[in-house]
Parts: sequence; C-alpha cells; structure tokens
Amino acid sequence: MSQNVAAPSWPRGIYDVLKAQKVRQVAYVPDAGHSELIKLCQATEQMSTISLTTEEEGISMLAGAWLGGERGALLMQSSGVGNCINLFGMVQECRFPLLMLVTMRGQWGEFNPWQVWMGSSVRPVLEQCGVVCYDVDEPQRVVETVSAASNLVFNAYRSVAVLIGQRVTGSKNFVK
Repeated sequence: MSQNVAAPSWPRGIYDVLKAQKVRQVAYVPDAGHSELIKLCQATEQMSTISLTTEEEGISMLAGAWLGGERGALLMQSSGVGNCINLFGMVQECRFPLLMLVTMRGQWGEFNPWQVWMGSSVRPVLEQCGVVCYDVDEPQRVVETVSAASNLVFNAYRSVAVLIGQRVTGSKNFVK
C-alpha cells in the first residue's frame, strides 16, 4: 500500500502533457507510483500502453516507435534504472528522443533499506549515461517539469528523465 500524499491532479496533468506532445506509445513496468497515469493512458485510444517484463525492453520498444514515426514515454521506478544501463549507449549513439518518468524509491520516508542504494545512485548513473535529469519533489511542479522535459526530448532529440520524488508519490508501507 502507498500513502497518497500527493495532490491527485498530477497524473492527469502528466497525461495531458503526453497527449499534447502526441505521445502514442507508453511503456511501463507496473508501479504503484504510476498507477493512475497508467490507467489514464490505457483508457484512451490515442495511446498504446505496453506492460514490460523489464525496463530495458521499453528503451528498445521506444527506439522502434521513433523509427516508425511515433513518440513514446517510459514509466518506471528508480530500481529499474540499473536494468537500462547497456541500452543507454544505443540511445546516445542513435540520438533518438527518450522521455523517462521515474518514480523514486529510497528517499523520503522509505522503509525498505534495499531501495536506498539505487535511489541515491539514479541521478549519477543517468548523468554518466548522458541523460538529462529533472528532479521534482513538489506535486504542484510535476506537470510543468514533465512539460519542460518533453519539450527538450522531442525538440532536441535528447534523453531526459524526470525523477519524481517520494514526497510526491508517497512512501510505501507494507505493514499490516
């Protein structure tokens, strides 16, 4: 279960940005932090949503989408960033646009010590791989941050990750 401390409007706002940017393919590994956004994307005929087994599949899928003339976005949790390192080389060499929305773990109110290491490593790992990172820790700033990131992605053919902090998504708590 997740404590929802965020204003419920930010998933809708992100959906509106994706729609305005003509994103047609949304790849994701199921994640509670993205659940509302995933539902919104699934509910429209304008977007295809693809549930992945691992995050790196999403990078390959979005490369193919771009080659086929469609825009896409990858939704994942911070622990999945490590799975993508090899494929970030393809992103940089081929210079295709990649928008990643990453819900962070290992931050504010984290209960699981296993999440802390990767959570603190996400930004440096992404930056070492040539990915521009935008952090957002305030629910009211999520939509403008995703909008700015998507403009850079689709206008300058860059890879950008929006790191959505646990102050936005809420910390998980599996205590009964």
